[in-house]
Amino acid sequence: MKETKSAPKKAVISKNEEDKAMLSPSTVNLKEALHKYFGFEGFKDEQEAIIQTLMNGDDTFVIMPTGGGKSLCYQLPALIKEGTAIIISPLIALMKNQVDAIRSLGSDKVAHFLNSSLNKTEITAVKQDITDGKTKLLYIAPETLKKDETIDFLKSINISFVAVDEAHCISEWGHDFRPEYRRIKAMIKEIKDVPVMALTATATPKVQQDIQKNLQMLDATVFKSSFNRDNLYYEVRSKGKKGEAMKDIVSYIKQRMNNKSGIIYCLSRKKVEEIASILQANGIKALPYHAGLDAKMRADHQDKFLMEDADVIVATIAFGMGIDKPDVRFVIHYDIPKSIEGYYQETGRAGRDGLDGKCVMYYNPADAEKLEKFLKDKPVAEREIGELLIFEMQAFAETSACRRKFLLNYFGEEYNDNKCNDRCDNCKHPKEKMDAKTEAVLALQTINSTKSKQILKVTVDMIIGKKSHEVQLGGLDKSPYFGKGKDKEENFWKSVLRSLLLNGQVTKNIETYGLLSVSEKGDEFILNPTTFEVALDTKFERFTDDDDDGGNVEMVYDEELFAMLKDLCKKEAKAKNLPPYIIFQETSLQEMAFKYPITLDELSKISGVNPGKATKYGKPFLAVIEKYVKENEIERTEDVVIKSVVNKSAKKVVIITNIDKKIALADIARSQNMKMDELLSEIENIVYSGTKLSLKKYVNDLADEENIGYVMDFFRETNENVVEAAMSEFGDEFTKDDLHLMHIHFVSEMAN
Repeated sequence: MKETKSAPKKAVISKNEEDKAMLSPSTVNLKEALHKYFGFEGFKDEQEAIIQTLMNGDDTFVIMPTGGGKSLCYQLPALIKEGTAIIISPLIALMKNQVDAIRSLGSDKVAHFLNSSLNKTEITAVKQDITDGKTKLLYIAPETLKKDETIDFLKSINISFVAVDEAHCISEWGHDFRPEYRRIKAMIKEIKDVPVMALTATATPKVQQDIQKNLQMLDATVFKSSFNRDNLYYEVRSKGKKGEAMKDIVSYIKQRMNNKSGIIYCLSRKKVEEIASILQANGIKALPYHAGLDAKMRADHQDKFLMEDADVIVATIAFGMGIDKPDVRFVIHYDIPKSIEGYYQETGRAGRDGLDGKCVMYYNPADAEKLEKFLKDKPVAEREIGELLIFEMQAFAETSACRRKFLLNYFGEEYNDNKCNDRCDNCKHPKEKMDAKTEAVLALQTINSTKSKQILKVTVDMIIGKKSHEVQLGGLDKSPYFGKGKDKEENFWKSVLRSLLLNGQVTKNIETYGLLSVSEKGDEFILNPTTFEVALDTKFERFTDDDDDGGNVEMVYDEELFAMLKDLCKKEAKAKNLPPYIIFQETSLQEMAFKYPITLDELSKISGVNPGKATKYGKPFLAVIEKYVKENEIERTEDVVIKSVVNKSAKKVVIITNIDKKIALADIARSQNMKMDELLSEIENIVYSGTKLSLKKYVNDLADEENIGYVMDFFRETNENVVEAAMSEFGDEFTKDDLHLMHIHFVSEMAN
């Protein structure tokens, strides 16, 4: 049953109602309580059964996807039962959001949190409200719970039950393992042995087992909802060279998701800041969110996103856990996540209102290699778990099978991919399949020959006859199956083995770090093989930092339009008594003939053209381009019209700041350990990039106004090798550095 609100009535919690709420489980009508406190007419899926189990005093384990209504499963019984419920939660931002939501029902004292963000006075006030029986839910971090003073206080109050939210943090096999979570049960027992509810949105069978074992709740009633989010569309795109994914993201948001809420996930703080800045420069209301920002700014950015003052949050993985924003329309992963669980949880923040959500991931195999390098200094067990999780993530990115089926299979749920209804890129644009019955049998026989002691990568190496270190170490190069499939490439065999895993003929033992074994279904297939259709996995091009082109697109520009713009530039320059390069440099004209800008905003995104220059000189050029586009019926590629953030290195920023302060150029050069000609070249680059610098004081120090005027007039009339030509004319009066500085001043004043 769907949660539906009955119109205007809103529940309000008062002290009297709290007293009346302390009823025994048998006397409580849960539907009436749901309507009373939350205004909902009915429960969603298994919520009622979950709550009743807890009300009966039994341990409860809830596995429910994001947006399924987990929070209500402990909030409602906390409001009904006598005493205070302890909600163990991993993030301060998550606690604040949950507490604010409960308090919105009426009373500010009904819910509190205890964590490191509170001062002593605030902590004392919270404890007093709990002691007075005014607080029904106390959110607390594990780090706070383990303190002796916290445990002593909790021993003194009436606790109704304990809920462990984001319970996957308990498991070292989970994607967000936190060692302090593994002590939770011991701490609970020390306080009071009360019913425990564990909740998570992402848990493989192994993680589920680990959670129950650690919390000593193997006899708990388990409620496991389907992991399928049928309103989400999953897609993986090639990341390409640096800059290409960014252009694609800007185009995607501006053309398809304009003014809609979305989250972009990155693995580094630096990338978060960079992407947020680029989005802002392109007119998208975006804000960064990461642990490097102070708590006040993080809270401010989160609130702006929730209140729709910002459309996009660019964040590290810490953002979004438990945040109640139902209308997130897209989630983009700029970097490959560290695990399938992390990916599933983060994409699950889209479409929580049941409407469409788009999930796009950008994949570069080199990014996965970087993640593996980060693990090299970890303990062996942690490293092997991390490598396995990354390998599974790569398999998801590269698979040509239904992405929904892959995800659900990973969480131990069977799924018929015919039901996907083109809700992933692979089902929407299916690859051609081939019958690989013979090859599937060979793959199964090879796994059996290893006595189920090898992982997928080593099995593939063995089949194709690759003498890798692992193959030789296990003596697999002596096996009769070694090289039996060398007529097919590595990607083919990876595709076959991954299909066998998806279809259940092969299983993967997670506890032994991914060793493959043949299932009963696989043994049956060896004896009675049937048609086995396989589509080859996608081979994504690998890009490294050495392949970087700075995000520039090689411009195959329209030569006819370029010639027209060049003629116009000469004409405009002549009319204004200026050299043509002052109006627009040739590289800017070439880019115009490639991108076809027809508005001042688009023109200002051309390299070397700032908004002031576009306004000053741009209108006749835009008129020519618009006319040319219409007459030749040209379809403009707006996705490459992206404004980059000017890359101002620390050195450039210092130079600009010091020039603004009118500090002597010789002193600036000395402080930056530069020669004067090097400093002037750097200043020239800054000016040509579209930044206007105030250089008049420096120029006026060189000569009187009349002599400077002669030089400026010369610059107006000279188009090529300007400084060298000026040396021939004025070399007796000025040095080359003097004339270079005057020319930079001329360009800054005239062009910008």
